[in-house]
Amino acid sequence: WELSGKTLGIVGYGSLGQAVAHIATAFGMRVLIAARPGQIPGPGRVPLHDLLRQADVVTLHCPLTEQTKGLIGARELMLMQPHALLINTARGGIVDEAALAQALREHRIGGAGVDVLTEEPPVNGNVLLDADIPNLIVTPHIAWASREARQRLLDEVAENIAAFMRGEIRNRVA
Repeated sequence: WELSGKTLGIVGYGSLGQAVAHIATAFGMRVLIAARPGQIPGPGRVPLHDLLRQADVVTLHCPLTEQTKGLIGARELMLMQPHALLINTARGGIVDEAALAQALREHRIGGAGVDVLTEEPPVNGNVLLDADIPNLIVTPHIAWASREARQRLLDEVAENIAAFMRGEIRNRVA
């Protein structure tokens, strides 16, 4: 189906979530942004459970923390619309993989795409790698790794080293 007129729910509204929102609006999507787990929704944010009920596509861009571990489990998947898609390009562990596998097998949601698993590489196996889940796409946590993206990464590392050598502060987080 077309994206135009559909609702995108974004969980994690940092630089990646904001970029996804920008692209989604260009496609004519309505964008909902989830409130941070455990916090009262501020302006422009909706509670996660409301977002899950309304979204045609839910995309995860949040870090894996104590607050986000298991954020999307069986209860949350039951709130989603039967045609909805779940995209996890954030971190494994945010989604309860067994609950997702069951929801997909039972067609409680339309499908999922994941670029992350709880264990990477999945040397001990993973329920999402079972062949009987046709409405799932799994990529090996390298969907970001185009040649250009890898070059940009190397350029940033080189510039960070050069800035350090010049005594400059660059890309400071805290």
